[in-house]
Amino acid sequence: MIEGFTAELHRLRNKKGMQVSISPYGGIVQTLTAPDRSGNYADVVLGFDTMQEYRGRHPYFGALIGRFANRIGNSRVVIGDTTYHLTPGKAGNHLHGGDTGFDKVFWNVDAPATTECSLRLTHVSIDGDEGYPGELSVAVVYTLTDNDELLIRYSATTDKTTIINLSNHSYFNLAAAGAEDILDHVVELNADVFTPVNIDMIPTGELRSVTGTPMDLREPTRIGAHIDDDHEQLGYGSGFDHNWVLNRTGEGLELAARVTEPNSGRVLEVLTTEPGVQFYTGNKLDGSITGKGGRVYQARSGFCLETQHFPDSPNQAAFPSTILRPGETYESTTVYRFLSG
Repeated sequence: MIEGFTAELHRLRNKKGMQVSISPYGGIVQTLTAPDRSGNYADVVLGFDTMQEYRGRHPYFGALIGRFANRIGNSRVVIGDTTYHLTPGKAGNHLHGGDTGFDKVFWNVDAPATTECSLRLTHVSIDGDEGYPGELSVAVVYTLTDNDELLIRYSATTDKTTIINLSNHSYFNLAAAGAEDILDHVVELNADVFTPVNIDMIPTGELRSVTGTPMDLREPTRIGAHIDDDHEQLGYGSGFDHNWVLNRTGEGLELAARVTEPNSGRVLEVLTTEPGVQFYTGNKLDGSITGKGGRVYQARSGFCLETQHFPDSPNQAAFPSTILRPGETYESTTVYRFLSG
């Protein structure tokens, strides 16, 4: 028991043997197994073996992120005629929902209204939580399909005009325990444009072409090929830690990213209804965290593909809106599809 809640772990398992373990604390994806080219399943997400470790310091391993994923400049938003001051973090900017974001609350577990292999989590964030306006009612449904896909469906309603941007912060290493870093993984991002940032990692508001830069990942590219190039944006992030603007043709699910691990043959495809994806290469991992099985997480030992609206969207008029009003329903879906080749 922690804070009156039972520290449960819920496991989804499909017919092929793929498994996903999810904790109501932070909605954390604690384990996720994927097949290699021989059909052998292994855990491909970073994290811990015990709940107490997740309660300590860590960089959002596997967690649900909200109310607003990523950064908001100066921890300030203006909605209508009202200015709201959010909980500040590093350099005075708001990050991932604040000090007690959705990654640090116990979600309620509901019986999903589906015959699928699913887990439904709900949470009510009170008016004023971390500075956000409105009481926000959120539901997140994790579904594991027999096609080795993990679907995450987000929905939310509010009683006062607010902002919202939900995501999942899983760190992947498709070599499982077989590699110290992810530099030999091969990545493709379906994006012609990215949102450059300033030294504090806040978007400048520009939509910049990737052409002729290390940010051009439209063709299969080894992650380590250009991660240390002498480029201003890579210097700010100590590697890749940016939002790419996805090449969308409609409002449904579209391919955002594809990552291949050559030795195991594991492939991850990410599809989403969101307009952007944050590709982060674990640059801030520094060997100070010991994870599953006693493994020390060094720099770039995992990568994230956080589907999202763009960082600092409330303060950038050219970015897609993150406003949610009473009577509206926020809906978003992301699919993590695992293949082997």
